[in-house]
Amino acid sequence: MKKLLLLLFTLQCSLFTYADEGMWTLMDLPKAVYDKMVEEGYQLEYDKLYHDADAIYNAIVNFGGYCSGVVVSKDGLVFTNHHCGFEAIRSNSTVEHDYMLNGFCAKSFAEELPNEDLFVSFMVAQKDVTDIVEEYNFRDLSSSKREEILNLIEEMENKRIKAIDPTLHAEMKPYYEGNRYYVDIYQNFNDVRLVFTVPKSMGKFGGETDNWMWPRQTCDFSVFRIYADPSTNGPADYSKTNVPYHPKKWAQVSLQGYKEGDFAMTMGYPGSTERYLSSFGIKEMRDAQNLPRWQTREVKQEVMLRHMRADEAVRIKYDSKYAQSANYWKNAIGMNKCIDSLDIIGLKQGHEKAIREYVEKTGYLKDKLNFDLLDSLYQKRFNAMRGLILFSETFRADELSVRARRFTNGGMAAQGKKNKTFVVFDDTSDTYDEATDKEMQVVLLKNYAEKADAKYMPTFYETIKNQYGGDYAKYVDDLWANSVLMKNGKKLYSDKKLQKDLGVQYGYDMSAVMFELYSDYSADAETIEEQERYLCAAKVRMEEDMPHYSDANFTLRMSYGQVGEYDMYGKPSGYYTTPQSIYKKMQLGDKEKAGSNYNFEYFAEPIMHELFSASDFGQYTDATSGTMNLCFLTNNDITGGNSGSPVFDGKNQLIGLAFDGNWESLSADIFFDSKLARCICVDIRYVLFMMDKWGHADRLIKEIDAK
Repeated sequence: MKKLLLLLFTLQCSLFTYADEGMWTLMDLPKAVYDKMVEEGYQLEYDKLYHDADAIYNAIVNFGGYCSGVVVSKDGLVFTNHHCGFEAIRSNSTVEHDYMLNGFCAKSFAEELPNEDLFVSFMVAQKDVTDIVEEYNFRDLSSSKREEILNLIEEMENKRIKAIDPTLHAEMKPYYEGNRYYVDIYQNFNDVRLVFTVPKSMGKFGGETDNWMWPRQTCDFSVFRIYADPSTNGPADYSKTNVPYHPKKWAQVSLQGYKEGDFAMTMGYPGSTERYLSSFGIKEMRDAQNLPRWQTREVKQEVMLRHMRADEAVRIKYDSKYAQSANYWKNAIGMNKCIDSLDIIGLKQGHEKAIREYVEKTGYLKDKLNFDLLDSLYQKRFNAMRGLILFSETFRADELSVRARRFTNGGMAAQGKKNKTFVVFDDTSDTYDEATDKEMQVVLLKNYAEKADAKYMPTFYETIKNQYGGDYAKYVDDLWANSVLMKNGKKLYSDKKLQKDLGVQYGYDMSAVMFELYSDYSADAETIEEQERYLCAAKVRMEEDMPHYSDANFTLRMSYGQVGEYDMYGKPSGYYTTPQSIYKKMQLGDKEKAGSNYNFEYFAEPIMHELFSASDFGQYTDATSGTMNLCFLTNNDITGGNSGSPVFDGKNQLIGLAFDGNWESLSADIFFDSKLARCICVDIRYVLFMMDKWGHADRLIKEIDAK
C-alpha cells in the first residue's frame, strides 16, 4: 500500500511539474487548466477562447486536411506555413514561372492563384455523444457492428445539421483511446487561392540540415485567401465570380512582440499522438515502425535529391515529395534517439506497475485489463508490422507501383461493357520524372529484398531472379516500357487479356503479399486496441483528481505555455534568433566564400544578404532584443498537423506561427518532457518584414493592419 501511495504521489508531482503539457479540447476545457492559463498570463475570459461569436477559435482553420492556419483579415486572408503551402506553390510553378524557387506576390485579387483540391475548414461546434453511443450496448458488439453504430450516429448528426445549414457536415471521432466519442461540426471552403510566398531559399532555409533543429532562421510562412459565393458569403466551388470571404472573426496581428516568460498559446489541428500507448506499443513503434521507415526513406531520398539537383524541371516535380518524405525520415531517427536517451519505455513500465497495483487494489477492470496478454500480442504481430512499414515505404514511391496497386486493389473507376469495371490513368507526367522514378524503384526493390522476411516476398522476385538474372534495372525498364499501366487515357479492364501484362502481374503479386501482411497484422489488432483502451481508462480513473486530455486526432486543440529557452547540452539555447545569425549562415551557402564548408541548403539570393545585413529594421524591431527577431521558442505542446498554428499572446493577438519542434522533442508524440520539448515559431514581424521589404506587398500589409 505504501509503495502504491508513493507511486501515485510521484505521478501527481510529475503532472504538476508538466502543468503546461496538453492538447486541450475547448468545449470541455477543465477549469483548473483555464485557471493555470490565467496564472501564467492569459488576460481574457474563457468565452473569448470558445463560446463567444468573437471567440478566437473562429479564426482557426484546418488547412488542406494536413496543416493548420489562421485568418488575419476581414477579407479572408490566411497565414499558414510555407511547407504547408508547398504543394499549392509547386503545382502553380513551371520552369518559366517558378514560384517555388523565386517566390510569388499577387498584386491584386485578380492575380491570386486557384488551387485544385485545396480547402480550408472551420470547426463550428463540438459535442460529446458518448452517452448516445453507449445506449446501443456499444461495448458488447463486434467491431463491425460498432462501426455500423458510429456511422449511423454520424449520419443522424449530418442529417440534423444539414437541415439547418446544408454547407455544414459532421465528423465523429474517438477520444481517450475510444473510451469517449465526440462529434465535430465543420464548414469547408473549397476555393482557396495562393496570394504570397517567399522564395524557397527563405521558406525552407536550412533545409534538412536545420529541420527539427535549433537555432532556426527559416521564414516558414505562406499566404492564401478564402473565396466565397458572392450572394451568400458561404462555401462555393472555384469560380471567377467568387469574392473574398468575410469571416466572422479574424486574428489581430501584433507588432508588440514578447519577452522570456511571456504567455504563449497555440490553436490548431495536431495530427496524432499516442501518450497513452503502452510500453509494449512503444517498443513496436521504435523497432518495427521507425527503424524500417527511416532506413527505407534514406535509400529513396538519395536518388530523389541527386536528380533534383541535376535538373530544375525535376526539382519542381519532386520538391514537395522530397520535403514530405524527409520530414518524417528525420522525425523517426530523432524519436528513436529520444526513446532510448530518456528511457521512455522504462518510464512507461513504471507507470504501468502503478496501474497494475491500482487495478489489484480497487478491482477496477481487474478481469479485463491484462498486461501479459497485451505484451504477447504485440510480440506476435511484430514481424507483420515491420513488414507493413517496409512494404508501404517501398511500393508507393514510383508512379508505376502506384498505378499497379490501384489497378489490382479494387481501384476501378467506372462501369464499362457488360458491367465490367475499368480504370483510366490520366497523364500525370507533370508530377514525376521517369528516370528518377525508375531508379528509385530499382534501389527500393533491392532494399526490400534485403530487409523483408522471406514470407512477405512478392512472387515477381522469382521473375527477376529467373528471367532477368537478378538484373533489377532491366526488369524495371521492361515494366515501364511494355506495361499497359503506363498508357494514359486507355480503358483498362481487369480481364484475361491483361493477366500476362508484366505490370499487372507485378500489381497482383504485390496485392497478394499486402493481403497476407494485413491478415497477420489485423488478427489480434482488435484485442490490442481493446487492451490499450482499458489501460487508458485505468490511468484516467487512477488519476481522476487530475485534468486529462485526449490524444491528438486532427481535431481543434489548444495548448498553452511560455516563451523561453532550454538547457541545450549544458548551454542555454537562447529563445530567439536574429538577422545576424541568418546572415552568418548565408555565407555558408555562397560557394566562393564558404569553400569546404559550403552547404547548398544555406543558399540565399543577393537581395536576402542585403536585407539581413541591415542595421535598422524599423517597426519590426523587437523592444527587448533591439533587433528583429526571426524565430522564437515556446514550450507549447504541438505535433504534426500543428504546422501553421497561430501563436497568440495573453490577449489573443497573433505573435507567430508554429512550424517545427526541436530535436529533443521528437518523442513528444508518446512522452512530453517540458524541460526539453520546445515549439519553434516564426515571428510574425519577420513574416511582415518579408512581405514588406522583399515582396513590396503594400496592399496586403495595409489589409492586415498590424498594431
